[in-house]
This record gives sequence, structure tokens and C-alpha cells, in this order.
Amino acid sequence: MSELFSPLALRGLTLRNRIAVSPMCQYSAVDGVPQPWHLVHLGSRAVGGAGLVIAEAAAVEAIGRISAADCGIWNDAQVEAWQPIARFVGEQGAVAGIQLAHAGRKASTEAPWLGGGPVLPGNGGGWQPVAPSPLPFDAGHAEPAELDEAGIAALVAAFRAAATRALAAGFGLVEIHAAHGYLLHQFLSPLSNRRTDRYGGDFAGRSRLLRETVAAVREAWPERLPLLVRISATDWSEGGWEIEQSVALAGDLAALGVDLIDVSSGGLVPRVTIPLQPGYQVPFAARIRREAGIATAAVGLITEPGQAERIVAGGEADLVLLARELLRDPYWPRRAAQALGATVVAPVQYRRAW
Repeated sequence: MSELFSPLALRGLTLRNRIAVSPMCQYSAVDGVPQPWHLVHLGSRAVGGAGLVIAEAAAVEAIGRISAADCGIWNDAQVEAWQPIARFVGEQGAVAGIQLAHAGRKASTEAPWLGGGPVLPGNGGGWQPVAPSPLPFDAGHAEPAELDEAGIAALVAAFRAAATRALAAGFGLVEIHAAHGYLLHQFLSPLSNRRTDRYGGDFAGRSRLLRETVAAVREAWPERLPLLVRISATDWSEGGWEIEQSVALAGDLAALGVDLIDVSSGGLVPRVTIPLQPGYQVPFAARIRREAGIATAAVGLITEPGQAERIVAGGEADLVLLARELLRDPYWPRRAAQALGATVVAPVQYRRAW
């Protein structure tokens, strides 16, 4: 029997298989409100057979968007627009999840197809980003405003409120985004956090905001439903966040009620050398799973059914998240099932073809 196509229980939810759609920004929202594009994009991956479909990074406040075209979950209009999307995904047999996010100093940029460059405050709709320390992400980016403790408390409250809205929208799972150089990751890494107060300095100080955010979300999120956190296992940069700290953090998060760590890497600083190859991030997921005793998800250049099967069957991760491969082929899970001798039940409308 294929391990990739075995169910995975996370609290009161059971995923039909170990294949998940990784959160992928579509830069197609209006005022943070998802559009018909999002219904088709996410719905087609549910039809395609994934066990879990995680909607893209949804900002917990307007200034937390990467771009003005990002999705959000900070108001009721956004909740209302997410509801039919979450409902449709569930009707296709997948679990609908959403990633709660704040871009921090990487906020206020153009969409990628417009160049992806920074949009400065007061210039074509740009706004002032915030961060743990007033360090721009890169040359040309605005200097972010350093969050004071009142701002940090408001941020934690925004994540908590977003979790409540995610439940109202019909999502069965939430993931907190603490990776890829966005705000929570910025607090974790000594490369971007130069604070000397209780939210900076040593590991305990730099991880305090994430721990407080997780505790607040876990309190607001029903006990029966799972909570995930995405981290960057390493910054790929000397003096930055590393795998040893990720293992320690994962243990702390497990104690706070996190059910699975989604293990990615990088994104904090530009122009780093990353040893890209198939499955290059899988060893990080395996080590965190083994040493921290928590379920993990593996991501990054996972493209072949046999490769995904080996990751799960070998105990390196409990779940595989696919991104670009599922953009290329929304029906990858069905093709993988055929290759591995497993079955994914097709919608009645498609059964003549499968």
C-alpha cells in the first residue's frame, strides 16, 4: 500500500492522503478580498485529489500584505468571500486551510509580473512597512518602522482575530507563516532582529513573538482543529537562523499546541547561495521530526510520485507540500495515485475519464 496515499489524522481532522497544496500567492485580490480566480485556482487542486489545500498567505492587517493585490483576512468582507472557496474545497473531499501572515519589512511591493520591486510610501499606493528593527530588506526598499511593544501586542491580537475569522470562513486548518523573511521570521533571525528588549537578543527573546502569537491563535482556534507553523529552517547566511535553532523552536511550538511544522528555508536576506536540487529541504524536515518529536511537512522541488512516496514511507516527513508542480498539473495527485497503485476517487462528473 502506498504511504503517500494513506490518511493522516491531525486532531479531529483526517486528510485523505499526504499531499498538500502549498500556499502560493496569486496577487489577484482586490482590497484583500479573494476573487473568482481564487475559487478556480484552489478548487481545481481539490478536484485534482490533494488531501489538503492551503490558501495563500492572507494578511492579518492591511499593512501586512506583500503587495496591494494580496489576500487578507482582517475584515468581514474578506471572510464572506473566503466562505464559498473553503466550502467548495471541502465538497471535493479535501481539507481547506489558510495561511495567516504578515510581510513585515517585505511589504509594499509590486506584483511579480510588474517587476516585484518595492513601492515606497506615498508612491502609487505604497505604505510604511514595520519590522523588529529599522533595517530595510534590500537597497531601494523603505526603512521599516520599528515595532514598539504596543505594536507587538496589537500584532498578536491581529493574528488571534484572523484565526477567529478563518473559522467563520469555514477553514478547517490554519498555518502561521513564520518563514521566508516575513515578519515573524524577521523577529527570529539575528540578521534582522537587533532589538535589546525582551523581543530581541537571545533565542528566547527572538522567538518570544512567535510563541506569543501561537499561544493566542491556539486559544482562539478550536481544540479539535489542527494548527501548523511554517518556518525557514535556515537563512542560508552566516550569522543567521539555523537548523539547530529550528529544532529547539519546534519543540517549544509543540508544547504550545502546534501539530505540524511546515519546513521550508531562506527568504530573509537577498542574494544567498542555496544548493537547489530535488528534495534539498527534506533533511531539515526529517531532522526536526526526529529530534523535536513533532510531525513535519517537506517542501521544495518535490516533483515525482516515487520521490514523494519515499519521503513519507521513509519517515522523513508526514506530509509533502507541492507548489510549482501543482501549478503545472492540478491533477498531479491523481497521476501519482496511478503510478503508485493507489486510488483517489474522482468527482462524479469526471469518473468517465479516471
